[in-house]
Amino acid sequence: MKLIVGLGNPGKRYENTRHNAGFMAVDYLAGQFEFDGFKKSDKHNAEIAEGRIGDEKTLLIKPQTFMNLSGMAVRSVMQFYKIPVEDLIVIYDEAELPSGTLRVRPKGSAGGHNGMKSIIQEVGTDEFVRIRIGIAPVAEFKGDLESYVLGQLSDEESSLMGDVLRNIPALLDVLMKEGVEEVMQKFN
Repeated sequence: MKLIVGLGNPGKRYENTRHNAGFMAVDYLAGQFEFDGFKKSDKHNAEIAEGRIGDEKTLLIKPQTFMNLSGMAVRSVMQFYKIPVEDLIVIYDEAELPSGTLRVRPKGSAGGHNGMKSIIQEVGTDEFVRIRIGIAPVAEFKGDLESYVLGQLSDEESSLMGDVLRNIPALLDVLMKEGVEEVMQKFN
C-alpha cells in the first residue's frame, strides 16, 4: 500500500493558497483515479481517501494538524496501516522552484519547509519520495515569505497550477511502475 500525503493547512481561509499545493494535488488525484471521497479521521487528525492508482492500493491523506505539525498525522497513519517509509510519498509546495514546475527527489532535507521538518522528525528519516510543486513568484513580490506562501494564487498561478496537477498522474504511474530514478529523468 502506498501513502500519498498532500501538505497544506485546513480551513476555508487557506483554500487556494500557494502553501496548499499539496492539498490541491491529492484532491486532483482523488478525482482522476476515482477514489472514495475524503473522510475525516479524528484518530489520525487527517482527511483520508482510499483507492487504487494502477495496481497499487493507495491512501491519500490531508493532515488536519496545520502545516507545522503534519508529521504527527503522517506517523499515525503509517503506524496504523503498517506502511513502511519506502511507500511514503509527500507532495508539497516549494518557494524556490519556478511556478508551474515539478521536482521529484528520493530523499533530502526539509529545505526550510516546516511541514517537511515535522514529517522527517516524526518518521525518523528523510529517505522518502517527495514531489515538490514550484510556487516561486511569477512577478516581483514585496513582503515576507510567510505572507507570500499563505497568499491566494493569482489567475496566472492558478493556470500554472492546473498544468502541474495534470502532470502528476503520469508522474505517479512512472514512479510506481519504474521507480524514482526514471521519474527524475522524465519529469525533473
